[in-house]
Amino acid sequence: MKKVLMLFISCSLFLSVSAQGTKEDKPVYLRFPTIPTFTVYKAPDSTVFHRTNLQRNKPTIFMVFSPECSHCQHETSEIIKNIDKFKNAQILMVTYLPYNEMLQFYKDYKLYRYRNITVARDASFFFPQFFRVRNFPSFYVYDKKGNFKKFFEGAVPINEVSDALKL
Repeated sequence: MKKVLMLFISCSLFLSVSAQGTKEDKPVYLRFPTIPTFTVYKAPDSTVFHRTNLQRNKPTIFMVFSPECSHCQHETSEIIKNIDKFKNAQILMVTYLPYNEMLQFYKDYKLYRYRNITVARDASFFFPQFFRVRNFPSFYVYDKKGNFKKFFEGAVPINEVSDALKL
């Protein structure tokens, strides 16, 4: 009888602990809510770009995208149309897809015209894992101190992204 009671108590404790989840259930960007250390290769020349290359005291938007995604293409067009709303922010557009696709996207949208937009390839697949990306595009907004503020996924009114810079 004692063994049965101990087995019952052990099972109950195990189930209650496993039902509560763990910190690891949260994406890394929520567990460590500051701009992460990263290395990407930017257009047009594959120059290495790190977190230390970001401008200080400026809000940052990470846009994880796919060059072939129609929502990403639309959101990029909307950013360009509304670039004045992003003039005080830096936008890092990252993709893990092949460099030539990223470069063509960069040229097609003439992103070289915008000093506050950096387009880069994430060869190590860091951002999709760090942010636990499920849909393209995904936007992650950080304030000027480098603290995470807001996340957007998929097609979203671009005003919502620009409004998040004010938080």
